[in-house]
Amino acid sequence: MEIQIGAPVVYVSFSAEINANTTESLIAVMSNCINLKVKEVYLLFSTPGGLVINGINLYNVLKGMPFELTMHNVGNVDSIGNTVFLAGKHRYATATSTFMFHGVGFNTPKGYRFEEKLLRERLDGILNDQKRIGKVVSQHTSLTEEEVAELFLQAQTKDADFAVEKGIIHEIREVQIPTGVPVISLVFQRQSI
Repeated sequence: MEIQIGAPVVYVSFSAEINANTTESLIAVMSNCINLKVKEVYLLFSTPGGLVINGINLYNVLKGMPFELTMHNVGNVDSIGNTVFLAGKHRYATATSTFMFHGVGFNTPKGYRFEEKLLRERLDGILNDQKRIGKVVSQHTSLTEEEVAELFLQAQTKDADFAVEKGIIHEIREVQIPTGVPVISLVFQRQSI
């Protein structure tokens, strides 16, 4: 379906890991919505998380978009996905949606050698990323930075009731896409396991 200039609303479906490719693709779709003077983008969102660098980038870019952004958790919003999700002016989740918080970590190649300098550098990066994420979460919810830090240590999955209680979402709401509205579905090639 073609998007008309000045469309009142466009629905976008994003169900993927947050990495450089998916971030750039979503930003490209959102930029096209700006160019077409779309009034509201309704983002159907589910992610297992991904890279902090891309998630923070996506959050900041989405916050700067001139249209009204509605985020709707349609499955799982995990890890750095929580930060991206909080870019929405209006935030909803289906009754069966979940939100998972955990601390920042890093993967290492096999045989990687650690020395004090590298470990201190990595720890400093982890603590700074957690602080940035905690600040975003506490700015947009009723959670304090201390409560967010505790969530990182617990590494637990929370349900939609918790999300509404803590202000992560404004309402538990099922997805209802109106007939005739444009829907853009981002599809990414999955890596085989």
